[in-house]
Amino acid sequence: MSACTSCGACCASFRVDFSVFETQAEGGAVPNGLAVEVTASTCRMRGTDHAPPRCAALSGTLGVKIGCGIYEWRPSPCREFEEGSDACERARHRHGLPPLSGPH
Repeated sequence: MSACTSCGACCASFRVDFSVFETQAEGGAVPNGLAVEVTASTCRMRGTDHAPPRCAALSGTLGVKIGCGIYEWRPSPCREFEEGSDACERARHRHGLPPLSGPH
């Protein structure tokens, strides 16, 4: 089992910006209601620009059990985020979660 299904720190640590072409309105998969327009070419996942950030698609309790309500339709930054990466470890630290042991 991936640590990601119990963590969720990345979903509550970073802005998630992506191309407008990833939204359903432009032929992509990200639901329009979860995308906030930033510029004519960029959208952001709703909730990720709040302080503190927390993606609107995230459900559950960080560090216990989480889920992504749009996992199959998530934008490219979420698809490309790597478990155990430096950014992952920073997000985990920010939320008081222990580091992962080695690459996954």
